[in-house]
Amino acid sequence: MKRGIKRLVIVSNRLPLVLVKSGKKWIMQPGSGGLVTALAPVLRYRGGLWIGWPGIQATGDLSKPIEAAAKDLGYAMIPITLSEKEVKDYYMGMSNEILWPLFHDLQSYTNFEPHYWNSYREVNRRFAETIHENSSADDFIWIHDYHLINVAQELRGLGVRSKIGFFLHVPFPPLDIFVKLPWRTEIIAALCEYNLIGFQTMRDRRNFLQCLRALRHEVSIQGKGQVITVILGDREVRIGSFPISIDFNDFAQRAASKEIADSAWYIHEDLPTSKIVLGIDRLDYTKGIPYRLKAFRTFLMRHPELHRKITLIQVVVPSRRKIPMYRDLKEEIDRLVSEVNGEFTRSGWVPIHYIYRALDRRELLGYYRTAEIALITPLKDGMNLVAKEYCATNIEESGVLILSEFAGAVAQLQRSALLVNPYNIEEVADAIYQAYTMDIHERKLRMKKLRQGIRRYDIYWWVNSYLEAAISGTLDNFPLLEEFIPWIDDSKS
Repeated sequence: MKRGIKRLVIVSNRLPLVLVKSGKKWIMQPGSGGLVTALAPVLRYRGGLWIGWPGIQATGDLSKPIEAAAKDLGYAMIPITLSEKEVKDYYMGMSNEILWPLFHDLQSYTNFEPHYWNSYREVNRRFAETIHENSSADDFIWIHDYHLINVAQELRGLGVRSKIGFFLHVPFPPLDIFVKLPWRTEIIAALCEYNLIGFQTMRDRRNFLQCLRALRHEVSIQGKGQVITVILGDREVRIGSFPISIDFNDFAQRAASKEIADSAWYIHEDLPTSKIVLGIDRLDYTKGIPYRLKAFRTFLMRHPELHRKITLIQVVVPSRRKIPMYRDLKEEIDRLVSEVNGEFTRSGWVPIHYIYRALDRRELLGYYRTAEIALITPLKDGMNLVAKEYCATNIEESGVLILSEFAGAVAQLQRSALLVNPYNIEEVADAIYQAYTMDIHERKLRMKKLRQGIRRYDIYWWVNSYLEAAISGTLDNFPLLEEFIPWIDDSKS
């Protein structure tokens, strides 16, 4: 490992905790989403630093409640405050009306407002200033996701010469889509200021290299395999594919607990004669929920003999409710659920159970363990950790995973999942029937292979492979803090 690297500094748009005001006090709630799920267990108890926005607009000092919440986590947190206008222009605007849809190949959803870019640059500059004030040359700075692409460029402008890595959790679009971005050359230039750029899949890395060749002169590529080197004049940038994952053992062990077994039993007690098809998604147009509901309706139309024998439980976690497009999506989902249930409901059986809220950990694992079929059909996804969480929690190894061929997880799970084109409603309906009628031997064989792959390439493999490429080190170079070791040992006994 490079000598001198002592601390891991994680920088993301959101902190792993969310602040909620209750009277005059702040209440801390766990953050959600793939980034928090992946990184929280990596940084925990290692004395690192996490910098991000706490998800609220506040004028007061948030450092004290956040510092108190961080004590039990074993790492520090520093909040970045955003004004109402910055939330509107940087977060809702540039990040979620431009970069998010464009990077998911949905350019028709974009809104190229020029002032969004100005706000994006300003907020990225403030992140960089906070990092500069709270880090040292001995730290490895790891920037995450499309909200903060410009941070390394801003840090270089402040004179920072530390190793800086970047990981993109969403897909990177092909050239013909990326060039529609008005600030395409600026984004490519900003990315080239990192020492290491990580992508979810080899496809994303190929797309980036294609854009780099088209928009930058004198690009030379060296090496092959997971990580390659790009020569840009007198600079070298390493570029790799690092498919993110989950803490497999944690999910499997929790799923085997009596608490989760009881939770699963209660769920099936309410649906004793039905096989459960499970969909869990954040409210987002990239998740393909309306297509999925239409596919389930097609399945019910084609197979009346399976009425009362199968139930779709669709969980939708509220997200970005202030954006009109998301409100429209919620209304469409509500309408489709109502139509399907209105057409097919019979005494004692409702075909779709619709849950519009976030699930706590116990509920989530209970549904994972209960469901015989997971229906995960995004129109485009960087990875999709729900697919991996479902498999890790399927300790009986009898579930079936139906997975969109446009999810990043396909690169690892394609051989044992049932792959579908989410736009093909009839194909998805046929896959549901195939999963329902699949014999137990094939189900167990497929799930066993899925779980083996996820166990091997878990979250610790992901972070270690990234750190090895970035600083020739692993998590072992950021050891657990001594004061937490007795508590951790006791909790495992």
